[in-house]
Amino acid sequence: MLRSLKHFLRESWLLIAASFFFGLLIAATNAALSPRIEMNKVTKLTSLAAGLLTDAKRFVPLAEPVEVKTRGGKTEPVAVYKAVAGDEVVGWVFKVVGSGFADKIELVAAVDGPFEKLAGFDVLASNETPGFGDQIKEMSFREQFMGAPADRFTLVSTGSRQDIDSTIVAISGATVSSTAVVEAMNLYLPQIKEQLQQKGLIGDGN
Repeated sequence: MLRSLKHFLRESWLLIAASFFFGLLIAATNAALSPRIEMNKVTKLTSLAAGLLTDAKRFVPLAEPVEVKTRGGKTEPVAVYKAVAGDEVVGWVFKVVGSGFADKIELVAAVDGPFEKLAGFDVLASNETPGFGDQIKEMSFREQFMGAPADRFTLVSTGSRQDIDSTIVAISGATVSSTAVVEAMNLYLPQIKEQLQQKGLIGDGN
């Protein structure tokens, strides 16, 4: 009995020590790689943004992040980039996050300089179902947002995808993913626009 207890304690100690060591190793590795991971995300975001705002020569992050109130009531900072060509502001770029069918959907949204029309969006990260939800990456769905008013959108099940307006036709068989994109846009666009107006970076539309 005593021998078994000693064996158990010895084995448990080794397990605890090993867990502690590998925990430290993972934490150190994560700390070392985090800056590079974040830099890669920013690089990918601006790369996708360049395809949406083709006139932009560079993307300059605002000194202060814009804050967005999520559906859960939390306030989260959003990095907004000013798309510049020479001395002219040709647009605004930021990440939009929605709740998809499988996981979070991360989008790169681009708006014109006056924040009146959406230049479009691209998918930064998504784990939606292949052949269904991942069709949010397809141009046939994304092109509905190109040139549409940078305001609130309405999702419908049927209609023409050729009409560029505030009505978005859902992907057949992927209503959840389509809804995630539309709801995310409706959440982020008005809040970011309002705060850019408050900062005096865009007009108030009057």
